[in-house]
Amino acid sequence: MQPVTLAADRLVKGHGGASRIGVDIGDFDLTEGLRRVAESITITDNRTGQSLEIPLENGGVSAADFSKLLPGTWFYDPGLTATAACESAITYLDGDAGILRYRGYPIEQLAEDSTFLEVAYLLLNGELPTTDEFAVWEREITLHTFIHENVRKRFLEGFHYDAHPMGMLVSAVAALSTFYSDAKDIFDPDSRDKQIIRLIAKMPTLAAAAHRFSVGMPFVYPDNSLPFTSNFLSMMWKIAEPRFAADPVLARALDVLFILHADHEQNCSTTAMRVVGSSHADPYSATAAAAAALYGPRHGGANEAVIRMLTDIGSIENVEPFIASVKSGSGGRLQGFGHRVYKSYDPRAKIIKKTADEVFAVTGKSPLLDIALKLEEIALSDEYFISRKLYPNVDFYSGLIYQAMGFPLEMFPVLFAIPRTAGWLAHWQEMLNQDSKIARPRQLYIGSEERNYRPIGER
Repeated sequence: MQPVTLAADRLVKGHGGASRIGVDIGDFDLTEGLRRVAESITITDNRTGQSLEIPLENGGVSAADFSKLLPGTWFYDPGLTATAACESAITYLDGDAGILRYRGYPIEQLAEDSTFLEVAYLLLNGELPTTDEFAVWEREITLHTFIHENVRKRFLEGFHYDAHPMGMLVSAVAALSTFYSDAKDIFDPDSRDKQIIRLIAKMPTLAAAAHRFSVGMPFVYPDNSLPFTSNFLSMMWKIAEPRFAADPVLARALDVLFILHADHEQNCSTTAMRVVGSSHADPYSATAAAAAALYGPRHGGANEAVIRMLTDIGSIENVEPFIASVKSGSGGRLQGFGHRVYKSYDPRAKIIKKTADEVFAVTGKSPLLDIALKLEEIALSDEYFISRKLYPNVDFYSGLIYQAMGFPLEMFPVLFAIPRTAGWLAHWQEMLNQDSKIARPRQLYIGSEERNYRPIGER
């Protein structure tokens, strides 16, 4: 294979002097899946003629090696779209091929055959549990579902009556660090494991409590005789019946949704978890930071945006005019299509579409479903969207399922946070085991040069 030369014209040195370097890429071999790249690249500073050979490892180039030739020169990468800030063995994602794997296991297999608690164990421990290991894990989670009474009575009930459930959840998770003083012992394996179990177990309880408070309903204690998702549905919907019996189809659908949302590599909230965790903050504070990132409408609120879009469209007859307005730029955005990473059909969307059919067989078809199907049909056959690789993502159907199950729009990011807690904690634990440095990105300064202070009367 002939070497390829790349020019990095956007490399900037110091306060703005542009540099140009040549990059020669030697022979390389992309293995399916892991993209393990052999050989090396050679970079040349064209100002000085100096060159440096840098090995290509796991599809990346060491910035530390790069800096040996160009000290004080930083890659300008807003949004970190081309920067690997860590190494991770948890989730593999190939956006071009539409592949998602947890610890090597295809998401399709896990969604079909596994359970959320089993997947959470896999993410945290690297292997699927044996029968005995899972029994212990499930029992530990079950024993820690209750929250301290003061969290409920003195903290959650102190919010304004119309507080957003996600805001309550973020605050409550952060507050847990004050209830468990041993949480700061992050390098004590026993203490760390205990906090992980507590967080995964208590997140559904806090989530349901936040919802109940926001709608003026009394708190429902966990029923630890129920499986994980059935217990959550009981805490959400129980009224006066002695025992809430969740429909098994809906409980299983929620379990599948939790599996699909358990982890997704280095997204905004996971990065927040790692950044805050790198300061050696306790896991409750780091998880609260991750949940706060998820609170943003560009992250955890995407499926809510889909519901609002479908509601605004109103009927099948309005789908084609809406599509035309999207293409012309005169209308709204096409929500639920396209993804920052996926450039083909999101593998989770295929799974969730099947789950939606199963849910609607129990709840009745959502009045928005026909609009969604028509929208998908047109978009998938229109060259405008195909050429831009705008395919349905997981958010396109998840909101319809949550709405059909009775969840209000305000709960959508909360439902995202419950399963993602397992992924966040897996990355937090991995980061600590790697002894990662505290996060401290560089910047390119574009402000004023040095200037002297003048007293206020002289300005």
